[in-house]
Amino acid sequence: MLFDDFLIRATLAGIAVAVAAAPLGCFVVWRRMAYFGDATAHAAILGVALALAFNLSVFLGVLFVTILMATLVSRLSGRGFAMDTLLGVMAHASLAIGLVAVSFLSGVRVDLMAFLFGDILAVSVTDLVVIWAGALSVLALLVWRWDALLTATMSPELARAGGLDPDREQLVLSITLAIVVAVALKVVGVILITAMLIIPAAAARPLARTPESMAVIAILVAIIAAFGGLQMSLWADTPAGPSIVTVAFCLFMLSLITGAFYRGMR
Repeated sequence: MLFDDFLIRATLAGIAVAVAAAPLGCFVVWRRMAYFGDATAHAAILGVALALAFNLSVFLGVLFVTILMATLVSRLSGRGFAMDTLLGVMAHASLAIGLVAVSFLSGVRVDLMAFLFGDILAVSVTDLVVIWAGALSVLALLVWRWDALLTATMSPELARAGGLDPDREQLVLSITLAIVVAVALKVVGVILITAMLIIPAAAARPLARTPESMAVIAILVAIIAAFGGLQMSLWADTPAGPSIVTVAFCLFMLSLITGAFYRGMR
């Protein structure tokens, strides 16, 4: 059968993460939310620990904790807490608490390396269904809220004048980010999720003329990175998750050079 080939499953999982993470990453870049992505991603380990402790789905455990983290940070920001300080505390504390919680699990074998750096080559058919369901949900949400999110990102004052609530759009973006973290955990792991959010979007920025074109280019960059990283992993026997991020970084450097070349030609 088609899905009996682990490489095909891994490729499809990589494409799903690319479709979900890349357009969302554009908002992360525009809003300078990289540290926010880190805080949400690091909370995933606590979600893993809770899911294993209560014998629940890891995806549901991670989704619950990351949504809780995203909502908490969104609510606390602007209430006397400096954002960088708040995110620094939440990011590192959640990761540390998660690792401590995992150490208390008795009789449960936990492959921390797989959760930290991903294990895309071990994606099952069930994992694939969950990943694609989450990715399509994220994509549908972004398409539905695109104009509102874009307006709130570019000009909160204009958003308020148009009857939009920038804080609500921030919360929508935060929850969407939490879903992406839960979806991408199996593919690239906690440590590399933020890289897959930021690097494709950053690579698309010098080549794009509109927000929509930037999102499309970011998706293409992420898909190429996923496919190229998997090929690199097979040929050079390197870890798949870091290989995907490495290829994404190479594409980012190429986009910088290409963008500089075209600017010099004008």
